[in-house]
Amino acid sequence: MAGTAAACEYRSRCPKLYCCKRSTMARHMCIACVPSTLAAAASCSRHGFAPYFHGLQLPNTAPAMRKMLLFAALWCSLAAPAQDTLYKTDLPVAARVAGLNFNPAEIDSMYDGVKQLRVEVMKMHKLPLANAVPPTMQHSPFAGIMPMPAGSGKPIRWDIAKKVELPANRADLAFYNIGQLAALLKHRKITSVELTQFFIDRIRRYGDSLQCVITLTDDLALQQAKQADAEIGSGKWRGPLHGIPYGLKDLFAVKGTKTTWGAAPYKNQVIDEDAAVYEKLSAAGAVLVAKFTLGALAMGDRWYGGQTKNPWNLARGSSGSSAGSASATVAGLVPFAIGTETLGSIISPSTACGATGLRPTFGRVSRHGAMTLCWSLDKAGPICRSAEDCAMVLDALHGADPRDAASYDAPFDYNPRADVKGLRIGYAKNYFDRLDTSRNEWKVLDVLRGAGATLKPVVFPDSGVYQANLVRIVLGAESAAAFDEFTRGELDDLMTWQGRNDWPNSFRSWRFISAVDYINANRHRYLLMQEVNKLMAAFDVIICPTGGGSQLAITNLTGHPALAMPTGFDRRFGTPTSITLVGKLLGEAAILTVAKAYQQATEWDDRHPEWLRK
Repeated sequence: MAGTAAACEYRSRCPKLYCCKRSTMARHMCIACVPSTLAAAASCSRHGFAPYFHGLQLPNTAPAMRKMLLFAALWCSLAAPAQDTLYKTDLPVAARVAGLNFNPAEIDSMYDGVKQLRVEVMKMHKLPLANAVPPTMQHSPFAGIMPMPAGSGKPIRWDIAKKVELPANRADLAFYNIGQLAALLKHRKITSVELTQFFIDRIRRYGDSLQCVITLTDDLALQQAKQADAEIGSGKWRGPLHGIPYGLKDLFAVKGTKTTWGAAPYKNQVIDEDAAVYEKLSAAGAVLVAKFTLGALAMGDRWYGGQTKNPWNLARGSSGSSAGSASATVAGLVPFAIGTETLGSIISPSTACGATGLRPTFGRVSRHGAMTLCWSLDKAGPICRSAEDCAMVLDALHGADPRDAASYDAPFDYNPRADVKGLRIGYAKNYFDRLDTSRNEWKVLDVLRGAGATLKPVVFPDSGVYQANLVRIVLGAESAAAFDEFTRGELDDLMTWQGRNDWPNSFRSWRFISAVDYINANRHRYLLMQEVNKLMAAFDVIICPTGGGSQLAITNLTGHPALAMPTGFDRRFGTPTSITLVGKLLGEAAILTVAKAYQQATEWDDRHPEWLRK
């Protein structure tokens, strides 16, 4: 058949077919397409060849071709079981993926054992396993370093002012801190219902522009606000969060609401339980007004509905994955929100948007009722607009939960009246020396010295002790396991984002991490924990440029707490810059004290986007 611009219709039946431009028949397959059609049929096993051939409306004018394709279908049906057969020749190939080399005699000896193991694994694959089911192995940041903590400590005495007044410009109420709002509520200068309706109205007004909201929980919020008003009115004040509206990252389950995980396959998912953080905040009297966006399955700022925006520059994303929590908090849509971090998901959007984000010590806050990405790295924490607000929220969140074996009781000994003079504070000279001296990070050191802090230069352990990308192996193996059925059940094909670096492809790639390598990565992690804790024994806080070296990966692996806060603006994009404070295990109080001192001496936590002050 002569060449023509008309394409054979059958190329659309399978994405693996080649485009045919040989056929002049509008409804027929050209003979040149047969080889590629047969090849496509053979390669369509993941989705099944039967639907493929059923979809081919074979023309009556091509009986020979019809017979060939029907014969191919029969051949595929007979050959299909062979695709599940493991051959000896497969083992050397698999061994090379693991960096191993076996001789023919070793392959011959291994063959029967590998086949038997595969049979048992295939049996296991048939058993349902929900994302919420944890492994029996539990990571502890205290292993080989200190005993597991115990005890909840003394209650914190918060300074709630009496002389806080409502602003002349009602919109400025959006940027009051938690202490100011608590004073207004406690002294009955505003009701929780009024305050809640105020923030609901702001979410309705600005939420679409920021693409930061998945579910507005207005009915639930007003119900909780009415309860808060009744309790406060009767003299039962639960603390600084009583009657305060807030938002949750939409990977935390709340009965009666959708929990979408930001991903298209789960956009109608309803989980019939309440996450521990929701229970804790409800017990503190806080009011849930919204569930905010997250990058799909907790990566980045792109979710099934779009990309969450940066309140300072709508042309840029918020970063993530706690995208909506950071964007909405900085925009004044809520006084605070809850995020999670596995590898930067509190620190990164807090940096990009200009929030104050606290990543607590691993295990400080229960993750029950939250989507699991990586059991030994997932952490939950507050995203606020000030360090003191983070302290108030963490005070309500922390504690042991029998439903999360990684959680524990430990004192949170924050003192709102503490200063920095008695703290041992270092700065990571090896990171700072890479920066131009005009950068905002250097100005942070000057401000803290002016506040009375003594700063000591220190070399933060980096490439000398972190010589392999351990976090990639640990995160890769655990997340691939957490989303095993997602991958094998082909839900990954429903994801909105399908790039090389997106979850579907990553989960597939990480299936090739061996159990041996995963366990050995954690053994190297143990050694890394010893090195970092050896350094932290001499300091209460170490100041690091956000994103400097491998600090983010290292401290997520070791479980140390960290806080990011705004320090100025990047002139190129008009977006905030930040600094990161790293603390010792359970040392949140010290990093919050240093952050508070910096914020009292600067204006950056009080700067807000002008378009959102209307």
